[in-house]
Amino acid sequence: MKACAVFPSAHDVRLIDHPEPERLAPTQVLVRILDVGVCGTDREICAFEYGTPPAGADHLVLGHEALGRVVETGPAVTTLAAGDLVVPMVRRPCPHDHCMGCTAGRQDFCYTGDFRERGIKEAHGFLTELVVDEERYFHRVPDELREVGVLVEPLTIAEKALRQLWQVQERLPWACSAATREGHGSCHRAVVLGAGPVGLLGAMALKNAGFDTYVYSRTPAPNDKAALVESIGATYVSSETTTPEQLAEQVGNIDVVYEAVGASRVSFDVMRVLGTNGVFVFTGVPGRKAPVEVDTDLLMRNLVLKNQVVFGTVNAGGETFADAIRDLGAFARRWPDAVRALITGRHPVEGYLDLVHGGGRGIKDVIAVAAE
Repeated sequence: MKACAVFPSAHDVRLIDHPEPERLAPTQVLVRILDVGVCGTDREICAFEYGTPPAGADHLVLGHEALGRVVETGPAVTTLAAGDLVVPMVRRPCPHDHCMGCTAGRQDFCYTGDFRERGIKEAHGFLTELVVDEERYFHRVPDELREVGVLVEPLTIAEKALRQLWQVQERLPWACSAATREGHGSCHRAVVLGAGPVGLLGAMALKNAGFDTYVYSRTPAPNDKAALVESIGATYVSSETTTPEQLAEQVGNIDVVYEAVGASRVSFDVMRVLGTNGVFVFTGVPGRKAPVEVDTDLLMRNLVLKNQVVFGTVNAGGETFADAIRDLGAFARRWPDAVRALITGRHPVEGYLDLVHGGGRGIKDVIAVAAE
């Protein structure tokens, strides 16, 4: 079967003939891949910045944002059936019994770093025709999300951040009066840094949770991303025309900053204006650049005197995949045009090389591996 693979030692990326998955074990599921999303992680792997093949292999099959259709299930599988639409999880637990995260089924909080990630680290990814994995790593997606279901995995980043945000803020009187489950952020203000797929999905998640939401991105309006942001009832602000201090004056007390830009300079500039009792969430991993000058005294003073919290979040567990599927459905009902507009290009497998080497110019590019 066809697969797109990176050969790190040879600095090569190409379409290859790859062996079909081995026969199903009782608890495993065979899935035909339909769509695979392309993101910055894929581009960095294809620039040979990281990416590790499985043990004994000279290549790594790419792709970690995927949507597929169940072809066959093992006899012990109880939650999935042939024909189900599914998204796969990315991370697999480490082998160590002393790892509290992985032994609890929360490999997204692995303590040892010996986890595997499909399409990233020591496990082949999903940019191929068929995959086999354990039932517990697949989540069923309603068929009405067939067109946009590939967005579930990037949305899990925001969903995990939101879960941690609610848990962190239980430390203080923060709940909105007359709050509802759908809108319990309704008295709070959130700023999203970046208007890429992770940022826009984060803005949708925050807006759906009731936050007064602002997206702070570089390109001045009008532009397509600004129009999308405005269409969901959020506010777009350009960093080229508005300083962080001016942003804070416009927003008011900034309760949450959701960083989705992967740029440390703008992140720490905005951290200076984080509000009282605010939370700053990092999701990006910046590349190595020149050192950035930071006013550490100001940041430390604010953290202490304003009761602020800063945390980073990566990957996602099963509960946040379930949250993402639920909320993507809510987004699609509430903002159908905006959700569809997130996917700005669908490409054949043969077009992958152009995309990972900078050919994608839209919000989210998707490889259509199989048609239905």
